[in-house]
Amino acid sequence: MLSLLCGVGGLLLDSLAMLLQELDYHLPREQIAQRPLDQRDSSRLLMLGRARGTWEDRLFGELPELLRGDELLVLNNARVIPARLFGRRVGVHSQPASRATRREHLRATVEVLVTRQLGSDIWEALVRPGSKMQTGERVLFGGGELEAEVTSRGELGLRTVRFVSHDAHSVAEHLERLGHVPLPPYIHRADEASDRERYQTVFAKRPGAIAAPTAGLHFTPEILRRIRERGAEICELTLDVGLGTFQPIHGETLEGHVMHGEAYEIPEETAERIGAARAAGRPVLAVGTTVVRALEDAALRAAACAKNKKLLLAGPAEASLFIVPGFRFRVVDALLTNFHLPRSTLLALVSAFAGRENVLAAYRHAVEAGYRFYSYGDCMLIR
Repeated sequence: MLSLLCGVGGLLLDSLAMLLQELDYHLPREQIAQRPLDQRDSSRLLMLGRARGTWEDRLFGELPELLRGDELLVLNNARVIPARLFGRRVGVHSQPASRATRREHLRATVEVLVTRQLGSDIWEALVRPGSKMQTGERVLFGGGELEAEVTSRGELGLRTVRFVSHDAHSVAEHLERLGHVPLPPYIHRADEASDRERYQTVFAKRPGAIAAPTAGLHFTPEILRRIRERGAEICELTLDVGLGTFQPIHGETLEGHVMHGEAYEIPEETAERIGAARAAGRPVLAVGTTVVRALEDAALRAAACAKNKKLLLAGPAEASLFIVPGFRFRVVDALLTNFHLPRSTLLALVSAFAGRENVLAAYRHAVEAGYRFYSYGDCMLIR
């Protein structure tokens, strides 16, 4: 809860009363990227200057040359898990289905989206159809080798489910084999084998995310090499992208929206390098909004500790920080990010960083110039 309270403490209260419609823009449906480009680094890049609101059309492949050369880039190395499962119901409240409802119960497809691991083989999950999946319901996956039981109900439609393997393979092995890539709902197609590679950054290491840190999807090993040759440094943290990143805002204002917590971990070395960069006047470039949330949450935690003298706290934590216009950034100087949905928490964060008018003007230009939007789309460099 600390991060949420500190986050509110860092906001201007008037910003919480901002109307949601102030974060709206028009996007033709055909500009929502449905597939990645053939080459990761061939996407377009829109540069946005925060001070004057000026923009410039470039290519992501030019990023190393666009840097000053003394930046510290911070990447999110979270790895997307195949979190979407399709199974069939065993019965109601763990009881066999009746003759009248047998066809529905045993043949109706149940979708389970695991969102966060709570313990050994126990996960928090979204289940559809949610209204019919009560505590005690069981679902079989594949040929019956994997089973899940709903053990409790939570907020936001979440369920706690316990998985059981019915053969020699572990639950984790079944999830990896039977699970589907959790593509966002605005990608109107089923996941394909290629998405297991392309909806993953080349530096992904630690499994646990249910969505990709999409700003990182543009990088290639060659781009990373050129960035280092340019003189910039690169370090990593992990934030398991979950419900907090894409949970919609309900209501007409930002006030009252509560972010779903997302686990993150900042290695001690990363915290030290960020502190050293800031002390030396070198810019910290966050690759993605997830990195921004982790760093700024850790900085708020550090500021709340009277005995702490460091810029941010290293180690594991959970971010429920909602960044809106008026927020005072303590760590991040520049941001590489994809284009985000209207009326979203991510657009609120980017607007807080670069100014709402600047961001929406840049978005209007991007629409007119034919940029590709969202997860598999193009990106922005804001500084």
